[in-house]
Amino acid sequence: MADRTAPNCHLRLEWVYGYRGHQCRNNLYYTAAKEIVYFVAGVGVVYNTREHKQKFYLGHNDDIISLALHPERVLVATGQVGKEPYICVWDSYTVQTVSILKDVHTHGVACLAFDLEGQCLVSVGLDSKNTICVWDWRRGKVLAVAPGHTDRIFDISWDLYQPSKLVSCGVKHIKFWSLCGNALTPKRGVFGKTGDLQTILCLACAKDEVTYSGALNGDIYVWKGINLMRTVQGAHGSGIFSMNVCEEGFATGGRDGCVRLWDLNFKPITVIDLRETDQGYKGLSVRSVCWRGDHILVGTQDSEIFEVVVHDRNKPFLIMQGHCEGELWALAVHPTKPLAMTGSDDRSVRLWSLIDHALIARCNMEEPIRCAAVSTDGIHLALGMKDGSFTVLRVRDMTEVVHIKDRKEAIHELKYSPDGAHLAVGSNDNSVDIYGVVQRYKKVGECIGSNSFITHMDWSTDSKYLQTNDGSGRRLFYRMPSGKEVTNREELKLVQWASWTCVLGPEVNGIWPKYSDINDINSVDANFNNQVLVTADDYGLVKLLRYPCVKKGAKFKKYLGHSAHITNARWSHDYQWVITIGGADHSVFQWKFVPERKSKEALHIVPQETLADSNSEESDSDQSDVPEMDSEIEQETQLTYRRQVYKEDLPQLKEQCKEKHRATAMKKRERAPGSGVKLHFIHGYRGYDCRSNLFYTQTGEIVYHVAAIGVVYNRQQNTQRFYMGHDDDILCLAIHPLKDFVATGQVGRDSSIHIWDTETLKPMSVLKGFHQLGVCALDFSADGKRLASVGLDDNHTIVLWDWRKGDKLSAMRGSKDKIFVVKINPYLPDKLITAGVKHMKFWHKAGGGLIGRKGNMGKTETMMCAVYGWSEEMVFSGTCTGDICIWRDMFLMKTVKAHDGPVFTVHALEKGFVTGGKDGIVALWDDTFERCLKTYAIKRAVLAPGSKGLLLEDNPSIRAISLGHGHILVGTKNGEILEVDKSGPITLLVQGHMEGEVWGLATHPHLPLCATVSDDRTLRIWDLSPSHCMLAVRKLRKGGRCCCFSPDGKALAVGLNDGSFLIVNADTLEDLVSFHHRKDSISDIRFSPGAGKYLAVASGDTFVDIYNVMSSKRVGVCKGCLNYITHLDWDKRGKLLQVNTGAKEQFFFEAPRGKRQTIPATEVEKIDWSTWTCVLGTYVEGIWPLVSEVTEVTAACLSNDRKVLATGDDLGYVKLFRYPVKGKYAKFKRYVAHSTHVTNVRWTHDDSLLVTVGGGDTCLMIWAHEPEGHREFKQCDSEESDIESEDDGGYDSDVTRENEINYTIKALSTNMRPMTGVKPHLQLKEPSVDERQGVVRPPVSRALPQPEKLQTNNVGKKKRPIEDLGLELVFGYRGNDCRNNVHYLNEGADIIYHTASVGIVLNLTTSCQSFYVEHSDDILCLTINQHPKFPNVVATGQVGDTGDMSATSPSIHVWDAMTKQTLSVLRCFHSGGVCSVSFSATGKLLLSVGLDPEHTVTIWKWQEGAKVASRIGHTQRIFVAEFRPDSDTHFVSVGIKHVRFWTLAGRALLSKKGVLSSIEDARMQTMLSVAFGANNLTFTGTISGDVCVWKEHILVRIVAKAHTGPVFTMYTTLRDGLIVTGGKERPSKEGGALKLWDQELKRCRAFRLETGQIIDCVRSVCRGKGKILVGTRNAEIIEVGEKNAACNILVNGHMDGPIWGLGTHPSRDVFLSAAEDGTVRLWDIPEKKMLNKVNLGHPARTISYSPEGDMVAIGMKNGEFIILLVASLKIWGKKRDRRSPIQDIRFSPNSCYLAVGSTESAVDFYDLTLGPQLNRINCCRDIPSFVMQMDFSADSTYVQISTGAYKRLVYEVPSGKQVTEQSHIDRITWATWTSVLGDEVIGIWSRNTDKADVTCACVSHSGLNIVTGDDFGMVKLFDFPCPEKFAKHKRFLGHSAHLTNVRFTNGDRFVVSAGGDDRSLFVWRCVHAPH
Repeated sequence: MADRTAPNCHLRLEWVYGYRGHQCRNNLYYTAAKEIVYFVAGVGVVYNTREHKQKFYLGHNDDIISLALHPERVLVATGQVGKEPYICVWDSYTVQTVSILKDVHTHGVACLAFDLEGQCLVSVGLDSKNTICVWDWRRGKVLAVAPGHTDRIFDISWDLYQPSKLVSCGVKHIKFWSLCGNALTPKRGVFGKTGDLQTILCLACAKDEVTYSGALNGDIYVWKGINLMRTVQGAHGSGIFSMNVCEEGFATGGRDGCVRLWDLNFKPITVIDLRETDQGYKGLSVRSVCWRGDHILVGTQDSEIFEVVVHDRNKPFLIMQGHCEGELWALAVHPTKPLAMTGSDDRSVRLWSLIDHALIARCNMEEPIRCAAVSTDGIHLALGMKDGSFTVLRVRDMTEVVHIKDRKEAIHELKYSPDGAHLAVGSNDNSVDIYGVVQRYKKVGECIGSNSFITHMDWSTDSKYLQTNDGSGRRLFYRMPSGKEVTNREELKLVQWASWTCVLGPEVNGIWPKYSDINDINSVDANFNNQVLVTADDYGLVKLLRYPCVKKGAKFKKYLGHSAHITNARWSHDYQWVITIGGADHSVFQWKFVPERKSKEALHIVPQETLADSNSEESDSDQSDVPEMDSEIEQETQLTYRRQVYKEDLPQLKEQCKEKHRATAMKKRERAPGSGVKLHFIHGYRGYDCRSNLFYTQTGEIVYHVAAIGVVYNRQQNTQRFYMGHDDDILCLAIHPLKDFVATGQVGRDSSIHIWDTETLKPMSVLKGFHQLGVCALDFSADGKRLASVGLDDNHTIVLWDWRKGDKLSAMRGSKDKIFVVKINPYLPDKLITAGVKHMKFWHKAGGGLIGRKGNMGKTETMMCAVYGWSEEMVFSGTCTGDICIWRDMFLMKTVKAHDGPVFTVHALEKGFVTGGKDGIVALWDDTFERCLKTYAIKRAVLAPGSKGLLLEDNPSIRAISLGHGHILVGTKNGEILEVDKSGPITLLVQGHMEGEVWGLATHPHLPLCATVSDDRTLRIWDLSPSHCMLAVRKLRKGGRCCCFSPDGKALAVGLNDGSFLIVNADTLEDLVSFHHRKDSISDIRFSPGAGKYLAVASGDTFVDIYNVMSSKRVGVCKGCLNYITHLDWDKRGKLLQVNTGAKEQFFFEAPRGKRQTIPATEVEKIDWSTWTCVLGTYVEGIWPLVSEVTEVTAACLSNDRKVLATGDDLGYVKLFRYPVKGKYAKFKRYVAHSTHVTNVRWTHDDSLLVTVGGGDTCLMIWAHEPEGHREFKQCDSEESDIESEDDGGYDSDVTRENEINYTIKALSTNMRPMTGVKPHLQLKEPSVDERQGVVRPPVSRALPQPEKLQTNNVGKKKRPIEDLGLELVFGYRGNDCRNNVHYLNEGADIIYHTASVGIVLNLTTSCQSFYVEHSDDILCLTINQHPKFPNVVATGQVGDTGDMSATSPSIHVWDAMTKQTLSVLRCFHSGGVCSVSFSATGKLLLSVGLDPEHTVTIWKWQEGAKVASRIGHTQRIFVAEFRPDSDTHFVSVGIKHVRFWTLAGRALLSKKGVLSSIEDARMQTMLSVAFGANNLTFTGTISGDVCVWKEHILVRIVAKAHTGPVFTMYTTLRDGLIVTGGKERPSKEGGALKLWDQELKRCRAFRLETGQIIDCVRSVCRGKGKILVGTRNAEIIEVGEKNAACNILVNGHMDGPIWGLGTHPSRDVFLSAAEDGTVRLWDIPEKKMLNKVNLGHPARTISYSPEGDMVAIGMKNGEFIILLVASLKIWGKKRDRRSPIQDIRFSPNSCYLAVGSTESAVDFYDLTLGPQLNRINCCRDIPSFVMQMDFSADSTYVQISTGAYKRLVYEVPSGKQVTEQSHIDRITWATWTSVLGDEVIGIWSRNTDKADVTCACVSHSGLNIVTGDDFGMVKLFDFPCPEKFAKHKRFLGHSAHLTNVRFTNGDRFVVSAGGDDRSLFVWRCVHAPH
């Protein structure tokens, strides 16, 4: 039998020929040590040219495609391709990994760059969004991530002169990025007129914001800021692939084969044309340059590296060569010399010297080469070609001997016979041709047996036979040279093969995995001398196996390096080396073979060898000599803990079910019961599948876990306290070194780890988001700061945490096999070990990853436990065979036999160790495991009298050991916890059932006892009184599922799983009687009430047998059930049985005969049942949950007072209902403690306790029943019921609007007006009359010059164009749908608020405004930081699109209100927008809430831009979330029918719903606002005007009708605790919409806002020194004095929009606005305030001053128009001739006419000289659509109209005739120009207005500029006229979507713009060009 182990010899990578030039750029650099670093395939290479040596970095597992050098030039970052690609940062000197960066990119990492300090690394992915990611690479943390571009990005670089700026470039773009907070914000480079928009391939940054970039056409583009400044034409002939910057200047390399050097100002220095040099050739293309001092490195497309010395630049040195692009398949080795030949699809054949590591000859052929062979004498080299020919060359001078083409298909294999006489040539034509060498290669034979292409061939040593393999997996033999097939296998028995390169055959069976029939091994070569075999496969693995290897799935050593498929592998002639070649990576690897004897020495010499990944991993198949696996371990290895349904799935399942049950949910449901239960004691300890999970705490209590509970047991008082934070099985437990905190890990879809305090039982931190399925091992570091955890996912992921912060430090796949234990090195917290099935691994942290190495142990054993010893390199591990392995570093020093059977636990002491094993022995050892000092056997004989139970068997398997307080604590597999005194006696403290499900449960009829029976084949009696012990136990021959006491308590009936049952004496547990009548298990058993005359026995085979207890005979059988029986109950008389079955049927039978009865539902309710444990029937209909398809209610039990029904279900919930539970989905109280399913529940005889058993968790839980009125009992254990309360939350129009508003980003806005037709810039221009007639005008016209387009009003002065606009004033405040957004700053000197996308700071003394304008879209929320360390720090959140982290994602800006400097930008995943922000007490954290469907709640460290935690907030809208003013960890969120109390624990957010049930008839209303009081009080304002007062999360009182309408806002004053509330109510004598309350919200004072509104609606309040600041729904901000209640209005605005009408005064700086809210307001720009307002009673649409400014015309939405006199505001006249909105209204310049344009496609003319009766004198007809804007000509005889059909028309005034002659129109001079249509303004339409429009425009009075407003909310400034399409302009942001109007004021001093969506008026100051 051949040895099944892996060979002891191994391979070491010695040389790699080649360099990756194809598809990669900028990947070749000098390191600080003047070595050259680059990559090939999956290997990073560091090449020392002076010593001609290579070092290799082997940390990648796929092709490397990008490389960056750290500024100090020692560290290198490389990125790879792959499904989950990662980045490695490694040291080029030691070639060891420093950090691993993973989990962000997919597909591959295309570019990398370090910043100037080398602290940050930026990477670009190959995914569809070309994601850009910035890393803090040492910590492995992501700082920012953003979508890069829609197309490929080729290069990225940090701006080395400005911090936090980057530049990226690629296909048709260049982007300039700034990093702030966690946001990467791009600005696209503007190519402008300077250069063509084209692909940019590379870039380099210089100072003063200058960036140089290389373009595809060979030009260099020079950028200043984001604008293209100039181009350097023709720097290269074609694409510039690489640009490198150094101290002296820049080097560029291009496709033209040239390298150019430039000085620092980019003036050319010199050119090196590599094509012209000796080594050059046509088509040479440069992919990478690096310039250092006087040396230049050049990498080419064809895998060469040149080194050029600058002063001798026409003699470059070729220092590395490889094959060019194309597959590499051909490989042959010379028979006598250390030479290898390779041939590739690049058509070259190359000869390599294995000694000198150099290319010594190269010859180009006509065809791609697919295989090669060297003749036995080494003279001829045969090459097989892809076209079916083959060529023979002389090796000496590469001259051709012969060229033969006999085949059409490629030649894939050829071989010379050992005697040199013949050449066999195998082709893809399925045949092998034999040629005679001496006869000048004449064809002498042909083998035709294969029906597929030939893949491999070997000759026999005597040259008489040839064996072949073909593509169909057949192995054939032929006689040579004739080629006749050998069919008789006998004659082959003695054949010896000269070489073995075949992949089929008994000798190489082992190269194939056991159960696979795949043919992915491309090449094999046997080394007969050393009896090893090398294989090469499609996965880039080189494997070493023993030869021969007969059995499938042999052991191997594997080596990585090649990235994809390896096409060939061959031993060198003397077996010193293995040569492998890669197909796609076309590289040649040379491996040194280290035979057995040498490999021992090599271990300690070569540093390379210890590198994780190349040092082979043992393979996966089983070994023959592995001992059989211990049954216990085998069982445990197979546990997956998978659940059909996880508790995490419930919310979604509920949502799905809710839809179905909407109707029923609306009915009134049964209330929850008044009484509750509280967990009191648990009998059980999880030992059967967990180890080392039992410890002493600081105070000497004992901590362990069972089911979903962490238990702290006090052994003095025999009491337990519980940590209930988990919701599913806990699988592991670790204790902090200080023994005060404990970490526990649980099962779950996204399983969590809780670190909790054993004293307070509060969670300190919750870690989740990394482990799937469950957490199976944990360990704290010695300093207690770190925690290591291992998951149950397929890769057993290991994560290292900073647990207090909740940060993941590092993560890595642990092992395919199960890991049992993880331990952090106590001396070096960066190192750890894991041990488990067939492995022991040693890990160290590298950035965000871990690097692991397998322990060297010869044969692989399964490790069950491990600890570190007395020094950092000593490790001791216990094996499944009972040995202790002693390790130093990763080498096994020796093994010591410690136990019979597995060693399950080992514990390190100060001086020595203690171990426990399956043999039930505890052993104490000295500190070297030399001798065993003492053993303790766990036996019944030594059990001390104070024990709380009985040992089931001697020597139980020991699973946990811990020492302390003079005792040894032992946990056993049987669920016992024992305390061993050092002197020997053993006390049993806690015990539960052993492994197996527990189903049977019965409580005694009059004593505090209960009995349980389990699948572990025991029947146990438990004492429920405070002594909490197990009184008796009896072993059964089979497991049981039910039990029952007789009514007198003397007998106990037990049903077993084999269909038998027995009755035992309840005291002694001895048999009284037993029966075996059924085959299936007995599922329920019941004595009849009263005397207990009958016993009913229900079984799985659908029958209930009735026995007479006295006579011990069966007297009846109940038949008729269709399914197994689950529950039975007797009635009080003992005459009737109620039965439930598994098919949810309910039956009734009469006793004792068992006749079936049909009883109507109405009658059933009248029957008096003795017990109720059934789960079906109208009385208990409400116990079935919404999601009953997924979960079964398994058990129920009615209390003896008939008030409370307890149930248990499959999800592990215990629930209490009020009995009877009629109607569906009753409310309940529910408790989580059991982990999987609760199998049974029973009340004790006096209802004082509830006893429950859990199936798989084996525990018996005892709950104390706390009856109604027992109020001090905390409700925190119970969660309220499933369905949200069906009461609606209340209604209010404002709340509804705010809830339903849908925010979209401006970029997606669509037309505001219902336009039709073709946009102006897409219309075809109509030819003029001249063009139509073909008239050619002379260039100099004799005609009169064209008149001015526009009458200019400041003719006297020299006209000056306007260069720029600056925001001067904003009239407006966003109060209608935002709240809590007005605050005091600087002790009340300034106030801050927002409107549109502008943050406004208003100084109250000067009335000056200053603006924060960095937001790209509407601001929705604002808050200020109240901590003195952060004065004037403001956070604002904005609307956004999807949360994909791109520039349109929602973001929060944190900024300084005084300097307006942005401190941080937080991009968030809150798609839709951010609706609430709040700073924490220390000011360091920021809380935000999103408008996304999940209403996510997120906490940020805003200074770093780091997201701390994030969680789904609520299914419906959350309005506000605020931190408690004294806390950084507690906050409250309120919203639609929702209030939640949150705690931040580490990185996890834990929340509790508000509990209402403490107040009668309280209902969950919609909550709108929140404030805080001392002692954990919270106040929430509701939609009904009540304020709820909460203590922790329990409602304690309601302040009824604090306001008459919704309480929209509340403010907690930090200095004195007073609370301000604001609501919606009518002003009255007593009340007002604003109130000031005391700290407890008991007394208040109301203030009236003197606004004159019928209803005041306050949206924001803030309190300063003696003043209260109020923001209202009507866009006013008012300051109220606390003493005198005086109101001062600070800010006014239109309350409803859009503001359509805008009119500027002809001579003063005032203007009018008219809006949808029915008001016209007069604003004064110099005074910065509203002067007057007129209520019109109807929405207004347009407004205009008369030329003298004495009259105002207003057009209304209802078709009416009004003329007012400005002086008196009296109506001069009004008229209504139309029924639809008036769109524009204009006075003619001579004040004669009034033109009124309406939606009815008409313009009416009125003659004003006729007086105020306003008769219409004419109208313009044939207008194609509604009128938008009108302008009169300067002489008042024409009017131009722009319409909704994108057409501009001109009419005569007052006749109303249309003017169509274009030449005529061209000569008109206009008085004003507000039209967006016309040839003169075609340039104002931009390219991206396909869905949106330019809505308004206005030409300046000087006639030189035009400003426009559009649907995107942009104000743009153009030159006028602008007849060229897409004219140049400046844009000004600030408004929300939809500008409605824009006007210049007189003298062009200001521009006023009016907003549609934002109801705000912006005043912009005009900056004129200098003279």
